[in-house]
Amino acid sequence: MATVRTKRAMRGATGNALSVRFGIPTMEDDGDWLDARDAIDGPRPTVRTSVQDVQSRTILSYNESPDVPFDRSINPFIGCEHGCIYCFARPTHAYHDLSPGLDFETKLFVKRDAAQILEGELRRKGYDPKPIALGANTDPYQPIEREYRITRSIIELLAKVDHPVTITTKSDRVVRDIDLLAPMAAKGLVAVAVSVTSLVPEIAMTIEPRAPHPAKRLEAVRILVDAGIPTYVNIAPVIPAITDDEIEAIIARAAEAGASNVSYIPVRLPLEVAPLFRAWLDTHFPDRAAKVMAIVQSLRGGRDNDPNFFSRMRGQGPWAELLRTRFRIAKARHGFPSGRRVLALRCDLFRPPAGPQGELF
Repeated sequence: MATVRTKRAMRGATGNALSVRFGIPTMEDDGDWLDARDAIDGPRPTVRTSVQDVQSRTILSYNESPDVPFDRSINPFIGCEHGCIYCFARPTHAYHDLSPGLDFETKLFVKRDAAQILEGELRRKGYDPKPIALGANTDPYQPIEREYRITRSIIELLAKVDHPVTITTKSDRVVRDIDLLAPMAAKGLVAVAVSVTSLVPEIAMTIEPRAPHPAKRLEAVRILVDAGIPTYVNIAPVIPAITDDEIEAIIARAAEAGASNVSYIPVRLPLEVAPLFRAWLDTHFPDRAAKVMAIVQSLRGGRDNDPNFFSRMRGQGPWAELLRTRFRIAKARHGFPSGRRVLALRCDLFRPPAGPQGELF
């Protein structure tokens, strides 16, 4: 059953066009009356967030990508209310005959029984435990997690069976689960990465309109670190001519918060994200829209997006080299280890969940 959430802050995407990749029939409003629509029909209703259950047969998604540090992930939610304009997960809404624009931010789907499905998958004979990534696609701690607690139910199961997990989020809501994460960290079973893209509230609320304030995220890093949980800061993405001047400042703040390490990724614009991003630039940064896209294309081999492994995460050309140099120098200045070291989590403690019969004894 669908529920509707009340109005909150501004949205990210400036449009809601359907994808044309799958040949979905579309209709457009037309006619001179559109010029006087508000006068005739009154103000258009506020776009509100709807949440609907979705049934899944499996919950673990596997990948063989050589440039990501995990081979399996869980996405408790489809769509994300944070509304980050750059989100590379936006195109997934096209598979549901919905727009990667506003639909992605306002028509959300929840996998309410995710933990139960996961328990069955972990119980399968021959299951080989490796770290599960939470937050690889949409944010596991987006606002609706407060009510649905699906991410928490997954972590509760993983803690029970000593299964390693990594968490990526841009929400301070992750500290709510310290009671589960701290004991897991003591066993070497968890690492958390918090995304910080800008320290300037006006910029942050424009590129990530419903994500928590940057100061709250950095405070979450400090709280997690104080609880003994290995915590990293991701400057992801870096947007040229909008946020790239903050790299050094964010690294300094990450060091103050006690982060284990920092990383960055230049902005990626796959599929429908590119036109959404261009429209967003024209609305919010018309004075530099052309400059931003010129640098993006310099980073991406003359295109809006580079889908190739490795280069998609690092960029190419002189701008990419400049970012790498600045990042390397800033990391060294604040005592962070060189390179992109990934914490090795323990997999040898895993105990498969007991089956229905085993639970009787």
